[in-house]
Amino acid sequence: MKREGASGDAIVEALIANSSTFGNKTVFSQEKYKLKKQKKYAPKVLLRRPSTRSICETYFKKYPARIGFMRVDTLSLLLSMANVGAYSDVLAVDMVGGLVVGAVAERLGGTGYVCSTYLGSAPSSIDIIRMYNLNSEMTSRIFQAPLSDLCSLKTSGDAPGSIQGDEPGVVPDESFQSSLEKPSDTEVSDGNAQSTTAQPIDIEAPEPATDEHLNQGDISMPDCKGSNGNSIAPKAPRAGKAPSPERMKYWGEHGFSSLIVAAPGHEVESVVADLLPLLSYSAPFAIYHQYLQPLATCMHSLQVSKMAIGLQITEPWLREYQVLPSRSHPHMQMNAFGGYILSGIRVHNDTVCVAA
Repeated sequence: MKREGASGDAIVEALIANSSTFGNKTVFSQEKYKLKKQKKYAPKVLLRRPSTRSICETYFKKYPARIGFMRVDTLSLLLSMANVGAYSDVLAVDMVGGLVVGAVAERLGGTGYVCSTYLGSAPSSIDIIRMYNLNSEMTSRIFQAPLSDLCSLKTSGDAPGSIQGDEPGVVPDESFQSSLEKPSDTEVSDGNAQSTTAQPIDIEAPEPATDEHLNQGDISMPDCKGSNGNSIAPKAPRAGKAPSPERMKYWGEHGFSSLIVAAPGHEVESVVADLLPLLSYSAPFAIYHQYLQPLATCMHSLQVSKMAIGLQITEPWLREYQVLPSRSHPHMQMNAFGGYILSGIRVHNDTVCVAA
């Protein structure tokens, strides 16, 4: 019947008509038989927009090792405990194929920045980001930088979050810059004595906004036209490009507002010791690992060094239910393990400053 071009519904009806036991089945068994045959001979495809939940669930069912056996509830807890929100500067160590970086970029919604750092000279793979179908605004705010370059900012400049008058972790945009420039022009035209004190604000504000214009230059590209006059779509910016010197300088002075670590194959204690100084003070962090012992060792190290407070290790737990009329119950086969998360808040350590 398939070779003759019969539809899937026709094949299912023919199978039911030729079945000698279909009439003796119960109503539930008949529905089960129909669904089984429709799945084989009349499959249906539903197109949906990709999201963090769907991508994480798909990889967890088919290729769990590629994402470090990270469940969807674990990923949501990572974003929540790291306080990832609009206009945030998020530092991420993503060794799970780019799932964490893509989830952060999706939550930022084209407002903040996410920097994926890596150990060594070769960047880690973030190919899963392509499945998110992010727009140009979101893609242009995803950067990749080696950990050695970020640590050099810490040693060359001041400690992150030590500059007064600027709120750490907030990236000025064009609207923020224009709101600063307008009062300064008014004060200069009035000739008040405060114009000299307001002048440095007008100079310092465009510093982080310089990279804002550079990024927008990659987004708002002019329409190109071919030889026949038809418009050609501009090439989308590549995710994971190197950050500009202005952006690196801003991160070195103000620090990152959040930290997420998902590196199951690396030693957590040494990685976190290098990453925490890059955060601004009172910045939250969340660390994922498949096993408990590496996080317990890292937690003890942070308690001894007094670099963080509010330390806790959380074990996510998820139960999925089947909800049908008169047949609502938990699924018979569930994954009882979702890894562990170490969370805390970075604080200023006076002992380290006195010793230095």
